Amino acid sequence: MIPDERILTALRNSRLVENLRDFEVNILTSLFSFQYFEAKELVAELEDSLKDALMILVEGEVEVNAMVGNESVLLQLKSPGDLARIISFVGGNIVNITSSIKIKKDSAILLLQRSKLETLLLTHPSIVYCVMRNLIQHVHAVARRKNAENAEMSNYIYRIHGRY
Repeated sequence: MIPDERILTALRNSRLVENLRDFEVNILTSLFSFQYFEAKELVAELEDSLKDALMILVEGEVEVNAMVGNESVLLQLKSPGDLARIISFVGGNIVNITSSIKIKKDSAILLLQRSKLETLLLTHPSIVYCVMRNLIQHVHAVARRKNAENAEMSNYIYRIHGRY
């Protein structure tokens, strides 16, 4: 299966396929399922297609509201390549996570089931390694960005460092 340009753009923007060769990208994309959702649709998290699945936005706009433990987390997927359900994908059964997914605009989403990626462990372990490494780098980048935003907000509120 040769993926169309929208899917490749979303995968490149997500950085999920970084450091993978073209034939490895083709192997990986053969594992994805592709779903369309209509605007204002509320997607139940218990759907089999979402269980332990990584979501990658191809087009549209999606809002994911999750409860991680006792903390509410809101993710807005607006750009091709935006990721959601990373914790569930990498083994979220360790943490109690419930989520609701609202479709804001007609959307196309790629879903990658963890069990499908695991089928490559014996035949293509380098693909699994790269995907998991890229997910960790993505989460780390998000954490750094949020930390910088918190520091900026603290500087503003408490008028520290003379920039305000």
